[in-house]
Amino acid sequence: MSEKKPKRPHFVYTLLVEVGRKTGDGLPEEATGAALMCYASGVDEDEAVRETVAVLKTADLNVLEVTGYGSLEEREDEGHDIEVDERKMMARALRENSVVVAQTTVFREGDEGMPADDDGDGDD
Repeated sequence: MSEKKPKRPHFVYTLLVEVGRKTGDGLPEEATGAALMCYASGVDEDEAVRETVAVLKTADLNVLEVTGYGSLEEREDEGHDIEVDERKMMARALRENSVVVAQTTVFREGDEGMPADDDGDGDD
């Protein structure tokens, strides 16, 4: 009889994925790219990143950069305010051992030049 290796626990990691344009990517025609907020299950952050990139590539997205923000526990330890809806998506990713794309922000020409503190109300 062969002994099975004990299953390593999985955690959910918060990842920000930047994508560029690629034929068939499903982004709006005028888009120059997008940022995707993802929750991904993995035994460590490296595995979560690899799985996320693989899933997004199968969706014909051109992954440019991935920024990791840590596991739920790491984010809590850092004092991040994590809303109930966000926790539910993280629980889903863990339960399904999957990648959940929680939010997509489309970039358009000219977006890069907008000041971070410009709230668009015109009273600066």
